[in-house]
Amino acid sequence: MFLASGVVCKAGMAANASERRPTLQKKNVKAVLGLVTVLFVCNVWIFAQASQNSAAQSVPGAGAQSNNITDRDIELLREDIRAQRKQITAQNMTLTADEATRFWPIFDQYRKEAIKPNDERWELIKDYAANYYTMTDAQVDNYIKRSTAVDQELLALRMKYVSVFEKAISPKKTALWYQIDRRIDLLINLQLSATIPMVYTK
Repeated sequence: MFLASGVVCKAGMAANASERRPTLQKKNVKAVLGLVTVLFVCNVWIFAQASQNSAAQSVPGAGAQSNNITDRDIELLREDIRAQRKQITAQNMTLTADEATRFWPIFDQYRKEAIKPNDERWELIKDYAANYYTMTDAQVDNYIKRSTAVDQELLALRMKYVSVFEKAISPKKTALWYQIDRRIDLLINLQLSATIPMVYTK
Protein backbone atom coordinates (compact mmCIF):
# COMPACT_ATOMS: atom_id res chain seq x y z
CA MET A 1 0.00 0.00 0.00
CA PHE A 2 2.82 2.36 0.88
CA LEU A 3 4.56 1.50 -2.40
CA ALA A 4 1.40 2.20 -4.35
CA SER A 5 0.97 5.53 -2.59
CA GLY A 6 4.57 6.38 -3.35
CA VAL A 7 4.03 5.62 -7.03
CA VAL A 8 0.92 7.81 -7.10
CA CYS A 9 2.80 10.56 -5.28
CA LYS A 10 5.71 10.41 -7.72
CA ALA A 11 3.30 10.40 -10.66
CA GLY A 12 1.58 13.47 -9.26
CA MET A 13 4.90 15.24 -8.75
CA ALA A 14 5.93 14.39 -12.30
CA ALA A 15 2.63 15.76 -13.62
CA ASN A 16 3.04 18.97 -11.64
CA ALA A 17 6.62 19.35 -12.83
CA SER A 18 5.45 18.81 -16.40
CA GLU A 19 2.85 21.55 -15.97
CA ARG A 20 5.47 23.96 -14.59
CA ARG A 21 8.16 23.13 -17.13
CA PRO A 22 8.27 25.81 -19.84
CA THR A 23 8.11 24.51 -23.38
CA LEU A 24 8.86 26.32 -26.58
CA GLN A 25 5.55 25.31 -28.10
CA LYS A 26 3.33 26.38 -25.21
CA LYS A 27 4.99 29.74 -24.68
CA ASN A 28 5.15 30.88 -28.27
CA VAL A 29 2.88 28.84 -30.55
CA LYS A 30 1.97 31.80 -32.76
CA ALA A 31 5.60 32.76 -33.39
CA VAL A 32 6.55 29.16 -34.17
CA LEU A 33 3.66 28.82 -36.62
CA GLY A 34 4.65 32.13 -38.18
CA LEU A 35 8.20 30.91 -38.62
CA VAL A 36 6.98 27.72 -40.30
CA THR A 37 4.71 29.74 -42.61
CA VAL A 38 7.56 32.03 -43.69
CA LEU A 39 9.82 29.06 -44.43
CA PHE A 40 7.03 27.35 -46.36
CA VAL A 41 6.50 30.44 -48.54
CA CYS A 42 10.25 30.75 -49.19
CA ASN A 43 10.69 27.18 -50.31
CA VAL A 44 7.49 26.90 -52.31
CA TRP A 45 8.48 30.05 -54.21
CA ILE A 46 12.00 28.79 -54.91
CA PHE A 47 10.77 25.53 -56.40
CA ALA A 48 7.88 27.20 -58.23
CA GLN A 49 10.35 29.62 -59.81
CA ALA A 50 12.55 26.70 -60.88
CA SER A 51 9.54 25.03 -62.52
CA GLN A 52 8.66 28.25 -64.35
CA ASN A 53 12.22 28.63 -65.59
CA SER A 54 12.19 25.04 -66.83
CA ALA A 55 8.93 25.70 -68.69
CA ALA A 56 10.33 28.91 -70.14
CA GLN A 57 13.22 27.01 -71.66
CA SER A 58 10.89 24.59 -73.44
CA VAL A 59 8.17 27.06 -74.51
CA PRO A 60 9.21 30.18 -76.50
CA GLY A 61 8.10 33.40 -74.83
CA ALA A 62 7.09 31.66 -71.61
CA GLY A 63 9.80 33.45 -69.64
CA ALA A 64 8.51 36.90 -70.53
CA GLN A 65 6.16 36.95 -67.54
CA SER A 66 7.90 38.09 -64.35
CA ASN A 67 7.53 36.25 -61.05
CA ASN A 68 5.33 37.75 -58.36
CA ILE A 69 8.00 37.25 -55.69
CA THR A 70 11.50 38.65 -56.15
CA ASP A 71 14.82 37.87 -54.49
CA ARG A 72 14.29 41.03 -52.44
CA ASP A 73 10.99 39.60 -51.18
CA ILE A 74 12.80 36.46 -50.12
CA GLU A 75 15.39 38.56 -48.29
CA LEU A 76 12.59 40.35 -46.45
CA LEU A 77 11.11 36.98 -45.49
CA ARG A 78 14.52 35.93 -44.18
CA GLU A 79 14.69 39.10 -42.11
CA ASP A 80 11.29 38.15 -40.72
CA ILE A 81 12.66 34.73 -39.79
CA ARG A 82 15.55 36.38 -37.93
CA ALA A 83 13.16 38.70 -36.08
CA GLN A 84 10.91 35.79 -35.10
CA ARG A 85 13.89 33.79 -33.87
CA LYS A 86 14.79 36.66 -31.56
CA GLN A 87 11.17 36.92 -30.41
CA ILE A 88 10.99 33.18 -29.67
CA THR A 89 14.28 33.37 -27.77
CA ALA A 90 13.15 36.39 -25.74
CA GLN A 91 9.86 34.78 -24.75
CA ASN A 92 11.56 31.59 -23.58
CA MET A 93 14.69 32.89 -21.84
CA THR A 94 14.52 33.71 -18.11
CA LEU A 95 16.86 36.66 -17.85
CA THR A 96 17.14 39.32 -15.19
CA ALA A 97 17.41 42.92 -16.38
CA ASP A 98 21.15 42.88 -15.72
CA GLU A 99 21.60 39.59 -17.59
CA ALA A 100 19.57 40.89 -20.52
CA THR A 101 21.89 43.88 -21.00
CA ARG A 102 24.79 41.43 -21.41
CA PHE A 103 22.94 38.71 -23.30
CA TRP A 104 21.31 40.55 -26.21
CA PRO A 105 24.38 42.26 -27.70
CA ILE A 106 26.08 38.85 -27.81
CA PHE A 107 22.97 37.26 -29.30
CA ASP A 108 22.80 39.93 -32.01
CA GLN A 109 26.45 39.37 -32.87
CA TYR A 110 25.87 35.60 -33.00
CA ARG A 111 22.98 35.96 -35.41
CA LYS A 112 24.96 38.43 -37.51
CA GLU A 113 27.71 35.84 -37.94
CA ALA A 114 25.08 33.24 -38.83
CA ILE A 115 23.93 35.24 -41.87
CA LYS A 116 26.85 34.14 -44.07
CA PRO A 117 26.37 30.35 -43.69
CA ASN A 118 22.62 30.82 -44.06
CA ASP A 119 23.26 32.78 -47.28
CA GLU A 120 25.09 29.69 -48.52
CA ARG A 121 22.18 27.50 -47.38
CA TRP A 122 19.66 29.50 -49.43
CA GLU A 123 21.96 29.62 -52.45
CA LEU A 124 22.31 25.85 -52.16
CA ILE A 125 18.51 25.45 -52.12
CA LYS A 126 18.17 27.71 -55.16
CA ASP A 127 20.86 25.79 -57.06
CA TYR A 128 19.25 22.48 -56.13
CA ALA A 129 15.86 23.71 -57.37
CA ALA A 130 17.26 25.22 -60.57
CA ASN A 131 19.07 21.98 -61.49
CA TYR A 132 16.58 19.54 -59.98
CA TYR A 133 15.78 17.59 -63.17
CA THR A 134 19.20 17.93 -64.81
CA MET A 135 21.61 17.44 -61.91
CA THR A 136 24.74 15.50 -62.84
CA ASP A 137 26.62 13.10 -60.57
CA ALA A 138 29.27 15.78 -60.01
CA GLN A 139 26.59 18.34 -59.03
CA VAL A 140 25.00 15.87 -56.63
CA ASP A 141 28.38 15.25 -54.99
CA ASN A 142 28.95 19.00 -54.72
CA TYR A 143 25.48 19.44 -53.19
CA ILE A 144 26.24 16.87 -50.49
CA LYS A 145 29.57 18.49 -49.62
CA ARG A 146 28.13 22.04 -49.55
CA SER A 147 25.14 20.98 -47.47
CA THR A 148 27.36 19.20 -44.95
CA ALA A 149 29.72 22.19 -44.78
CA VAL A 150 26.81 24.56 -43.98
CA ASP A 151 25.53 22.26 -41.22
CA GLN A 152 29.00 21.98 -39.69
CA GLU A 153 29.62 25.73 -39.88
CA LEU A 154 26.34 26.56 -38.12
CA LEU A 155 27.01 23.94 -35.42
CA ALA A 156 30.56 25.22 -34.87
CA LEU A 157 29.26 28.77 -34.62
CA ARG A 158 26.76 27.83 -31.92
CA MET A 159 29.43 25.97 -29.95
CA LYS A 160 31.75 28.97 -30.26
CA TYR A 161 29.17 31.16 -28.57
CA VAL A 162 28.49 28.75 -25.71
CA SER A 163 31.68 29.89 -23.96
CA VAL A 164 30.93 33.52 -24.80
CA PHE A 165 27.46 33.35 -23.25
CA GLU A 166 28.75 31.50 -20.19
CA LYS A 167 30.92 34.52 -19.39
CA ALA A 168 27.89 36.82 -19.56
CA ILE A 169 25.17 34.67 -17.97
CA SER A 170 25.13 31.45 -15.97
CA PRO A 171 25.99 28.06 -17.53
CA LYS A 172 22.42 26.88 -16.91
CA LYS A 173 20.93 29.85 -18.72
CA THR A 174 23.47 29.37 -21.48
CA ALA A 175 22.22 25.79 -21.76
CA LEU A 176 18.66 27.13 -21.99
CA TRP A 177 19.68 29.42 -24.85
CA TYR A 178 21.46 26.49 -26.51
CA GLN A 179 18.32 24.34 -26.30
CA ILE A 180 16.05 27.09 -27.63
CA ASP A 181 18.38 27.91 -30.50
CA ARG A 182 18.88 24.26 -31.40
CA ARG A 183 15.13 23.59 -31.35
CA ILE A 184 14.51 26.53 -33.67
CA ASP A 185 17.08 25.14 -36.10
CA LEU A 186 15.49 21.70 -35.85
CA LEU A 187 12.16 23.32 -36.72
CA ILE A 188 13.74 25.08 -39.69
CA ASN A 189 15.40 21.89 -40.91
CA LEU A 190 12.15 19.97 -40.51
CA GLN A 191 10.32 22.55 -42.61
CA LEU A 192 13.05 22.54 -45.23
CA SER A 193 12.90 18.74 -45.39
CA ALA A 194 9.11 18.85 -45.77
CA THR A 195 9.13 21.28 -48.70
CA ILE A 196 12.28 20.30 -50.60
CA PRO A 197 11.71 17.20 -52.75
CA MET A 198 14.10 14.27 -52.59
CA VAL A 199 16.75 14.06 -55.29
CA TYR A 200 15.42 13.21 -58.75
CA THR A 201 16.97 9.86 -59.75
CA LYS A 202 15.36 9.09 -63.12
